[in-house]
Amino acid sequence: MIRVFIADDQLLVRQGIRRLLELDRELEIVGEAEDGAETIERVPAAEPDVLLLDVRMPRKSGVDVLRELSALRALPPTLILTTFDDADVVLEGIRAGARGFMLKDVSYEQLINAIRAVAAGETVFQPAVTQRLLRAVPRSAERVEELTDREREVVRLMAGGYSNKEIAHALGTAEGTIKNHVSSILIKLGARDRTRAVLKALESGLL
Repeated sequence: MIRVFIADDQLLVRQGIRRLLELDRELEIVGEAEDGAETIERVPAAEPDVLLLDVRMPRKSGVDVLRELSALRALPPTLILTTFDDADVVLEGIRAGARGFMLKDVSYEQLINAIRAVAAGETVFQPAVTQRLLRAVPRSAERVEELTDREREVVRLMAGGYSNKEIAHALGTAEGTIKNHVSSILIKLGARDRTRAVLKALESGLL
């Protein structure tokens, strides 16, 4: 079972997401919150595998939630869901520890797949959002070790939210080979996980 916590200030949205997720027997809803402060209070006790987090909520924003739960060492893998197509918010959320970002117009299948991916340690960025990130993210002057052409292909697919298995299929190679590429990418970019590797690649102009 994947334990999911839903944080959104709109009751109708929370109810809708809950009913959709309850259709999948492998998902269990372990809590809800209607504002940021309540989310910070309830998440540690609920111990979810995935936090579905709205960005704009009263009392505390989604980014505030990410930062404060991270400071408490109680931040679960988090997928930001929002109606706001705002690249700055995306970047803030990623820097604060979010594993993925999707707009609320995603399909049921996309949402379920994203929850599973985030729970498994993957990074999920909705392609439409990623394209806006490429245009909006400020470029860093910090030098990073050059990636090979294949590593660039891999990190582009990582930014699109693809798993190692999906990347291997897309590039026609073995999943173990992709795992090796990902490890090399993390080392070269000085990133401790896939999310920060994608962010570093964006900031360094590698995507």
